[in-house]
Amino acid sequence: MSAAAAAVWLGTVYFVHACGAALHERNVHMERSMGLKQRTPLYRDVVTILSRSHADRNVYPSAGVLFVHVLEREYFKGEFPPYPKSGDASNDPITFNTNLMGYPDRPGWLRYIQRTPHSDGVLYGSPMAEHVGKPTVIEITAYNRRTFETARHNLVINIMATEEFPLPFQAEFYIKNMNVEEMLASEVLGDFLGAVKNVWQPERLNAINITSALDRGGRVPLPINDLKEGVYVMVGADVPFSSCLREVESPHNQLRCSQEMEPVISCDKKFRAQFHIDWCKISLVDINKVVPVYVTRPEPGTGILPEFGEYDPPSESMKTRDYFSDFLVTLAVPSAVALVLFFVLGYTMCCRREGVEKRNMHTPDIQLVHHSSIQKSSKELRSMSKNREISWPLSTLPVFNPVSGEVVPPIHPDSYETTSMPLMQTQTNLQNQITIPQQRPSG
Repeated sequence: MSAAAAAVWLGTVYFVHACGAALHERNVHMERSMGLKQRTPLYRDVVTILSRSHADRNVYPSAGVLFVHVLEREYFKGEFPPYPKSGDASNDPITFNTNLMGYPDRPGWLRYIQRTPHSDGVLYGSPMAEHVGKPTVIEITAYNRRTFETARHNLVINIMATEEFPLPFQAEFYIKNMNVEEMLASEVLGDFLGAVKNVWQPERLNAINITSALDRGGRVPLPINDLKEGVYVMVGADVPFSSCLREVESPHNQLRCSQEMEPVISCDKKFRAQFHIDWCKISLVDINKVVPVYVTRPEPGTGILPEFGEYDPPSESMKTRDYFSDFLVTLAVPSAVALVLFFVLGYTMCCRREGVEKRNMHTPDIQLVHHSSIQKSSKELRSMSKNREISWPLSTLPVFNPVSGEVVPPIHPDSYETTSMPLMQTQTNLQNQITIPQQRPSG
């Protein structure tokens, strides 16, 4: 009986152990498969990010024409890893850092602006003819300020030559009610060029450059009444300036500008609906009449100093210098002058005093008697005033104790008749009453 029970028990233990091992192997297999399924999208996203971060984007601006490239936040949101919530992606602050590859900053002709981390960044500028044929690689790094993730890609700027460069007639307008990022928007810039084209009537019209008024020495506007910084917009055309643009050069308008008054321009109404132009700051340039200034550079030398002969150092033996005369001039002479002045002042103060006796000897006797009587009278009045014990008037009595601050109760109750009371307190109760003598009638 015991042998059969032992066999059953051993069989049960073996069966349970086999089931546990099978279950453990199944769990391990499931975990591995789930891990692969979970990590596969993550690895796929990482590869995508790396490939996007190293991708180059080519643009082809023309020399002498305004170049604008918008760094869209929506485009760079796909560069970052997936967000836990879909709604948080639109609120993440993203900033950009731009620099020329291999250098810490951008080229001199290229500028960048981003007003807030929740707005798009803008690269803008006007390339010149010397930049033609030289690819400019700009490294753009996007920072997610919430997750601290970064994404990077390169912008290759291939500047193309144009036959229209430079346009001979160029006009620069100052727009007071615009910021530079607002003016760089394609719709706003297109509206402005359309208004200029209606006034100027050229065959070719291009925006050459846009500059913020702050870069020209303007002041930062106060944050009231929706004030703007102001922006300078330079445009070029192939025909001479219209009569409307020439009106600002008239003597009448120049006088009004000198008096800080707004000039009268007939075509201002074509801009006034959207753009407030300061016509006193307009600049009209005809580059055909501009005299070029050539700066002659000196011929570079070999970089080797000319021969000056052998080096002749100064002698090591130095001549001794006598400082006794300097000592006399610096210390002895001022000390002697001060000593003489001291003796003169001492003699004047001590030996030339008249004294009281000498003064009295030169003063008439009647004057001395008069002066002494005045002094005696003053002393008697002072001694008499100290011995007076007459009470103070009611108007001068304090209403509170100056030491304790307690209110002094009134001398008489409120029902007491005070119409017949004199200004001086009742003097009949005084211990030392002063009796005024009265004259008796004679006889």
